[in-house]
Amino acid sequence: MRRWTIRRKRTTLAAMVAAGSVTLLLHGCGAGGGGGDAPPGTYQMGGARQGVALNLAATVATIAGRAGAPGFIDGSGTAARFFYPQGLTTDGANLYVADYGNHTIRKLAIDGSAVTIVAGAPLIEGSVDAIGTAARFRSPAGLTTDGRFLYVADRGNHSIRKIAIGTWEVVTLAGTTLPGFVDGAGSAARFNFPTGITTDGTSLFVADTNNHTIRKIAIGTGAVTTLAGQAGSSGFADGVGAAARFSFPYALTTDGVNLYVADTDNHTIRRIAIGTGAVTTLAGQAGSSGFADGIGASARFSFPSAITTDGTSLYVADSNNFIIRKIAIATGAVSTLAGTPGAAGSADGTGATAQFRPYPSGLTTDGRDLFVNDSGNHTVRLMR
Repeated sequence: MRRWTIRRKRTTLAAMVAAGSVTLLLHGCGAGGGGGDAPPGTYQMGGARQGVALNLAATVATIAGRAGAPGFIDGSGTAARFFYPQGLTTDGANLYVADYGNHTIRKLAIDGSAVTIVAGAPLIEGSVDAIGTAARFRSPAGLTTDGRFLYVADRGNHSIRKIAIGTWEVVTLAGTTLPGFVDGAGSAARFNFPTGITTDGTSLFVADTNNHTIRKIAIGTGAVTTLAGQAGSSGFADGVGAAARFSFPYALTTDGVNLYVADTDNHTIRRIAIGTGAVTTLAGQAGSSGFADGIGASARFSFPSAITTDGTSLYVADSNNFIIRKIAIATGAVSTLAGTPGAAGSADGTGATAQFRPYPSGLTTDGRDLFVNDSGNHTVRLMR
């Protein structure tokens, strides 16, 4: 399964550097500042800019990194290097990347003109609260922002970290390096390989992947509660709160009213009412992986693992199909924006001529364009 593939890749970085197949070049911690301005009418929500429906021709271009060239380099465009980039978020001025294999958080100007490290140190994993490159992460997977702070699902450390944008001070908001399942405040809470994270500006919501649950964290206090699902009980069931079931949920987003969850091993997209914890299925059918455009349960996905929204539509990285999908929130109608099912590659192009490699793993939007972490290609792609 995909969750094992990611963990196996994490262990090979040092060997690849030693063998000369990975490039490592550290330039230093990036300063604050932007690569652009958020479009008029948009607002910060769910780790993206929402409020304006995207009008995409589905033309895909690579803006940072080089396909087939993993490593660590701060630089511009294709001169930069990443190692299995996972989580992706934006404040409208910059993109922020959870560079999973490098154990770092990177900042990317929205036009791809400059990539810098803001926290963590390449090749050095650990769990240290500190400023910038003195901090340590272990396989950071999920990333979101409210515009003032970055929030990281530090998967390998089973914890949620908080980074002040500009000073790059890193603190642990909830959890410890010990896996488990406990609701509680701060270090009393436990997670089990949390992978996805989003925010409505007041709370964080976490896809606690190996606990098969969706957790909620009060940003102000670090208090953790369980919104939906039951720890240790994977499966599929619509219902309220603990009556619902998920199977290795990897990612989630929010429009401020509902959460939308990539329920990865169920091959479905789920909707959770934030106010009640009521879970329903928006698209796909549990236990039936594949590829089909259609409405609701007639659509098919194969291990969807990233999701974002502009407030009108959802955008999904359908990872084992190597494609990017679009779902109309109002109707559940699923269509394919870019890529061809089963055709892995790195080609830039429009619609079906574009290619992604296993596994596209991060999505966000600045209100104009869609951005994709093409993890298997070690690149960041733009769709407009």
